Parts: sequence; C-alpha cells; structure tokens
Amino acid sequence: MAGAPDHLFNLRNNFYLGAYQAAINTSDLPNLSPDDAVERDSLVYRSYIALASYQLVIHEIDDAAATPLQAVKLLALYLSSPENKESTISSLKEWLADSAIANNAILRLIAGIIFMHEEDYNEALKHTNAGGTMELHALNVQIFLKMHRSDYAEKQLRIMQQIDEDHTLTQLATAWLNLAVGGSKIQEAYLIFQDFSEKYPMTGLILNGKAVCCMHMGNFDEAETLLLEALNKDAKDPETLANLVVCSLHIGKSSSRYLSQLKLSHPDHVLVKRASSAEDNFERAVQSVA
Repeated sequence: MAGAPDHLFNLRNNFYLGAYQAAINTSDLPNLSPDDAVERDSLVYRSYIALASYQLVIHEIDDAAATPLQAVKLLALYLSSPENKESTISSLKEWLADSAIANNAILRLIAGIIFMHEEDYNEALKHTNAGGTMELHALNVQIFLKMHRSDYAEKQLRIMQQIDEDHTLTQLATAWLNLAVGGSKIQEAYLIFQDFSEKYPMTGLILNGKAVCCMHMGNFDEAETLLLEALNKDAKDPETLANLVVCSLHIGKSSSRYLSQLKLSHPDHVLVKRASSAEDNFERAVQSVA
C-alpha cells in the first residue's frame, strides 16, 4: 500500500545503530500486520542476541514459530557456545537446502552472518549476494570488505544508494567503505558518524565509528575519550575493547587490561588470536636463541 506508515521504522533504526535495549523497550507496537509482527519479533530477538541474552531467545522461540524466528534462534544457538556451532551449521545447511524456505530473507541473512563468523565468505555470499533487502545489501558490503574487495563493496553500496540514499544502513555502509578506502574518505566517514550522534542517542556503535575515524586521522586523545564513553555503556563490547588496545598503544599507555578483558569475554576475537600468535612466535624465537 503506497504511503502506508512504517510502524517499524524507529525499532529498525535503533537496532541498526546499536541501541539494542531501546529497540526492545519500544517494541510494544499495536495493530501490526502478521508480517510486521514477525519482523518486529525478529528484531527484538536479534537485539537480545546482540546483548548476549542467548538463552532467553533459545527458550522463547519454539518449534511452531515462523521461519524467520527459527532462523534467529539458530543464530542464538550458534553464538551461545562453541559446542553448538557444528550442529547449528548442519541444521542451517538443511534448511537452506529446503526449497520451500531457502529464499526467506531473514534465513539468508542469518546464513550470511553465521558463515561470515566462520570466515567462509564464499559460502556466505551464496545466500546473501542476490540481495532483496537493505540488510542483505549491507551485509554484502561487510563481507566484501572482509575479503578486501572494496570494488565489489562499492557496487553493493551503489545499489543501496539507488534504493534509498538516506537510509541508515546506506549511510553506515558508506562510512564502512570510506574507512576501508582511507585517505580523504576518512573525514567523510567521520561526518556520517557525527551526523548520527547529533540525530540519535549515542550508542557504542556510533562512538566506535567516530573513534576509529579519529585514530585514522591521528587524533588518538579524542579517540580515547570516545572509546571510554563507549566502555561506560558496555564494558564487554569487543570492538570497544579492541579499539582501546590499539588506541592505548598509540598514546603510550598500557593496553594489557583491555586485552585481558577482551581475552576473557571474547576469546575468538581476531585481535586476541593475533596477540596469541605473536606471543607464541616470540616464545619460539626466545627458545631458539636460548
């Protein structure tokens, strides 16, 4: 129906910008269509997942729930413990092989997210590359940037700009691409996050975005201030901790506490893996000359 109000706009926007508790708190929306109600529930449960409340999602979504919610439950199972990963991926592949549900946009999105976590980018793209929703296009941008293919990421961004240039996800994807390209584009990325911070309540995602831009521009003191504000909002956020490790090293402060927190709360984080690998290499080098 043309011109119909978008009842989920604020809920979606909160979710995209990392205001997960706000998304949950404002989700009691009356008179939603059945499809909108499923989308609303998907966003609420994904917000709980972003807050690491995996068990709540696993317990609340039962076998009778709609396909998108079942897909969200799979993501909660996948992230809840390393022991669940293999069986979850096996279930996911079974569902993707079922032609009746394989084309569901949320199922394809969750598949993309899980395979991106697995660093199996080609498999992720099999399910996301056809697009169909702004979230799928935005995920494609992220996947291509992880593959160091900013040229393909830019093509996806152009599609998003043609659909809706002012969409929050289009703006976010523009900032991600600008950060990847670097140079004069960093300032443009900073202005996007600055614009978000003036329009919406400050979230860890916005603060981290601004901080990374500041670090690229050499403004490490400003970056540290932003990151400490983000840490006050969520002391376990992996991106905040990882960025604080990098920032602290640049301004000559000890980063060991942030790295320890990151190791405890997110042992699989890429920075933790790199640090462990560097420590192992150093130990081997010491032993070879001892």
